[in-house]
Amino acid sequence: MTRKILVVDDDQKTRALLKAYLEKNQYEVRLAHDGASFMAEFDRYKDELSLVILDVMLPDTDGFALCGHIRKRSSVPVIMLTASADDTDRIVGLELGADDYLGKPYNPRELLARIKAIHRRAGVENGAPARYFRFNGFTLDTVERTLSDPTGETVKLTGLDFQLLKYLVEHPGEILDRSVLAEETRGRDLGPLDRSLDVQISRLRQRLLDDGKQPALIKTVRGAGYVFSAEVAVSHG
Repeated sequence: MTRKILVVDDDQKTRALLKAYLEKNQYEVRLAHDGASFMAEFDRYKDELSLVILDVMLPDTDGFALCGHIRKRSSVPVIMLTASADDTDRIVGLELGADDYLGKPYNPRELLARIKAIHRRAGVENGAPARYFRFNGFTLDTVERTLSDPTGETVKLTGLDFQLLKYLVEHPGEILDRSVLAEETRGRDLGPLDRSLDVQISRLRQRLLDDGKQPALIKTVRGAGYVFSAEVAVSHG
C-alpha cells in the first residue's frame, strides 16, 4: 500500500527537515506551505495519500479548518501539530476527526513512531517487510539474520539477541514495556522477579558497544521499559 504523506507547515526549514527525515525512513513526502497550497496538493493526491500532517497555525487559515475540509472528503489519517500547550486545541482537533496530536517542539522520532502506529492500524505497514535496518554504523540484515558493525565485521548474535534487536529497530523512539518485549522475544510474560530480559538487554548493549552505565542506544526508562534512541534508516534492498 502507498506510504505517501502530505505535510503542511509555514516554516520552510521545518518542512525541509521533516521531508528529509521521513524520506530517509522510506516515506514519499509532498509539501505545502499554507492552506491554499495544501488544498491543491490534497486534491491532486487525495486518493494516494496514506497520512496528512497539519500544522495548526498557518498564514491564510488554520489546521482545524483544513481538518474539517479533509473529513468531508476523505478518511485519510490526520496528525495535527501545534505550538499551543492548551488542551483545548488538542480536543478540538480530535473532535474534528484528527487521529493524533503532537505539541511543538517535538522529537522527529516520536512523530515517526506515531506515523508508524497509525499506519500499522490502517494496514499500510503490512506490505513487503524491510530487510536492512541501519543505525550508528551498524546494519541489521533481517533476511540473513546478521548484524554488521561499523567496520563491516559480523557481530555474533544469539536467536534471542536477534529477535530483541529486530523489535527495537522496528520501533525506534517508542517506549517499549518490558512485558511487550518479553512477549515479542519469548512468547510469554515476565514474572515479577524475572530479570532475564534485563540480562538480555545488557548483553545486547555489549554487542552494540553501548555503555551499560550511560547507554546511548538502548536507554532505560525507569518504571516504563526501554527505548531504542538511535535514528534508524530502513531499506528493502
